Amino acid sequence: MNESGPAPRSVAIAGVSGFVGRALVEALGSRMPIIGLGRGDAPRGMQVAEWRKCDLFSLLDAENALRGADLAVYLVHSMLPSATLSQGNFEDFDLIAADNFARGCAKNGVRKIVYLGGLVPGGAKENLSKHLQSRLEVERALSSHGAKVTALRAGMIIGTGGSSFEMLMRLVERLPWMLTPQWTETKTQPIALSDVVKLIIYCIESPSLETQAFDIGGPEVLTYKEMIARAAAVVGKKPTLIPVPLFSPSLSRLWVSLITGAPKSLVAPLVQSLKHEMIADDRRLQEEANLPGLSFEESVGRALAQREARTEEKQAKQPKAYASPPQQNSDRYVRSVQRLALPNGKNAKWAGEEYLRWLPRVLPFLFKVQTEGDTASFRMLGVTLLVLVYARDRSTEDRGLFFIRGGALARAHPLRRGRFEFRTVPGAPFLLSAVHDFEPALPWIIYAYTQAIVHLWVMRAFGRHLRRD
Repeated sequence: MNESGPAPRSVAIAGVSGFVGRALVEALGSRMPIIGLGRGDAPRGMQVAEWRKCDLFSLLDAENALRGADLAVYLVHSMLPSATLSQGNFEDFDLIAADNFARGCAKNGVRKIVYLGGLVPGGAKENLSKHLQSRLEVERALSSHGAKVTALRAGMIIGTGGSSFEMLMRLVERLPWMLTPQWTETKTQPIALSDVVKLIIYCIESPSLETQAFDIGGPEVLTYKEMIARAAAVVGKKPTLIPVPLFSPSLSRLWVSLITGAPKSLVAPLVQSLKHEMIADDRRLQEEANLPGLSFEESVGRALAQREARTEEKQAKQPKAYASPPQQNSDRYVRSVQRLALPNGKNAKWAGEEYLRWLPRVLPFLFKVQTEGDTASFRMLGVTLLVLVYARDRSTEDRGLFFIRGGALARAHPLRRGRFEFRTVPGAPFLLSAVHDFEPALPWIIYAYTQAIVHLWVMRAFGRHLRRD
């Protein structure tokens, strides 16, 4: 029996259009008002009290979208591209989105966030794969601005639409024989989607679980090879498994992507994580909730039954397992994020000012920076290339924001707020430099092979300058 607490006014769910989010909405039903957050329009048939468009790469969007919410659930990851051109690593995209969400919660008095992350192998926090390290970074970022965070750490979630599960089933369904690299001997503890949803709801409704992290998993610890064989048995197949001890992670990424059709940007971090044993060491939450979990076969059977029950019309309304996030419109735009060193005692505001001082010095033959009040103009041979306006009312010591207001290299767009920022995340010893929603004025092919490359070179050079400072 859950402890009684104040009835929540509403719960905001970020990542609501994903397979966990959809299942959570269905399970919550009329128990509490749901605010669905997404970059595009509400999916057809989704029963939420209110749908709010929200690009989590925008702090303003996050602040507006979380108004009136008492609780929040965070189900977001950024392993798929979020713009026409995405420069940077998925873990940096993830970190900015989570930091914006946490700041938005703090501004609106959201008292608790329930976060679905990844298992930390053996409790270790060093030498993790990029994917698992990112999940842990997001967990820390969500708790760094005042909200109380309840973190559920899971391995593979068995459910229709789940990336890892769909890749497993596509391998099983498409291959009469299968190469089994050394990583298929790694142990993991998969959990059914229905069990994950029940545990999220249990955490939403239990005040005593705030500011805690829990491992969750099904009742069985299996190797990936065992999962392949047992999933195949569920669908009436018996593939021949061929051990290949010297099959590299790079070849594994290529092979899995080729067979399953999943993008390499999604497969790569997941395969890298397979070096870790993903075992739920402490399942005390499930013991308290009296929810040991479904067996692997029952989890797979339920997921496949759900898949088969959908009509073609219903399937057309569901997001593809590997679909990219919806873009704001059909125009081409850019997101670029770099993680830079931050000198001791310095902050994001200083970094923005130092960038404007440094750039003309490093490229004096190309650029001249003219400043007038809060406006900085980058000029070359008398031509204004780019105009940045410092957003004083939206900037703080840990976030310096500039709006991109024009110039020969930037196209002004009425629906998009091109911006450039430096930010720090509480507790993190680095600086994030980011360009969001930038629409180049150059023809796209020219931009991609000139201006885009120059931007990366400049930011890397600035990073080297910061390391020497």
